[in-house]
Amino acid sequence: MKKIISTKKIYILFLIIFIIYSFSILIKQQIKLNSYNKQIVYYTGELENKKEKKDELVSMKENVNSPDYIEDIARNKLDMYFPNERVYIDISK
Repeated sequence: MKKIISTKKIYILFLIIFIIYSFSILIKQQIKLNSYNKQIVYYTGELENKKEKKDELVSMKENVNSPDYIEDIARNKLDMYFPNERVYIDISK
């Protein structure tokens, strides 16, 4: 007569399969969590960079009508100078 697998062995087999399945799910979830944590760190850094850029732009906006800023732009970007101002040009460049 053939031996039939006992129910106890079947339960143990199902338990082992369940444990392996549970561990595989836990490992996959941990990998996803690590990925999400890296994204959080990246986007937090990006947010800080954008906030710094915003602060720079706000301060520039506040100073855009100041005489010093206008003079600086006129001198450096537009090569404009005051009347009767002597300008020396370095020809060695």
